[in-house]
Amino acid sequence: MNSKKTAILIFAQSAQREGTLKPFKQSVVLFEELNKQTLRKVEKSGLPYFLFSEKEQVGNTFAKRYTNAIEAIYQKGFENIITIGNDTPHLQTKQLTETAKTLEQNPIVLGPSTDGGYYLMGLKKSHFNPSDFLKLPWGTSSLTRVISKLFSAKKTRIVFLKVLQDIDAVSDIKKILNSFKYIAVSLIKLLHSILSSEKTVLTKNSLFLENLLHQSYFNKGSPVFLQVQV
Repeated sequence: MNSKKTAILIFAQSAQREGTLKPFKQSVVLFEELNKQTLRKVEKSGLPYFLFSEKEQVGNTFAKRYTNAIEAIYQKGFENIITIGNDTPHLQTKQLTETAKTLEQNPIVLGPSTDGGYYLMGLKKSHFNPSDFLKLPWGTSSLTRVISKLFSAKKTRIVFLKVLQDIDAVSDIKKILNSFKYIAVSLIKLLHSILSSEKTVLTKNSLFLENLLHQSYFNKGSPVFLQVQV
């Protein structure tokens, strides 16, 4: 494997930024750990890599920021790019090195995620079309399907990896823990802590709401309308 031909692009927000985007408590702590583990796995691969957080990204939409980041790596002289994020705990170093080998004989490798997006894309420079990337339905459940149709129309074969679960919500954490796939012990403890914290918040809010509704039932005034934020 010629590591000089292939580079890894970690396209991921900082933990602080993720904390403003993910709808659950302790998201900053979680993504600090996920960022560390992602970087550790990438470094272990021995492949050159580049981290593009919000500080390095350029563009006013996700499509532009992502496309610009990919172009920036190609401009450094690499023939192949493997792009990953920071929200797929089950991604392992072996998948990165195997993708690099696969790209020697194939133009594109795709690791689908359960939500219809993907957690990894390996792509040869010769098959990268910026205008196509800008038109893709980023952030939707149809992303992988549209990419498949796009390359099929060009008679380009895609090598698919196994489907993995990423983390966007608390429900995804439960799926990660119930999957029986390997993740670090430190991350397992953190995920259990987050679930426990979320359950405590939900319980407290449920009791609070139940108490207020009970009081309202015996109140002869106007009914009470509540909005409980979790």
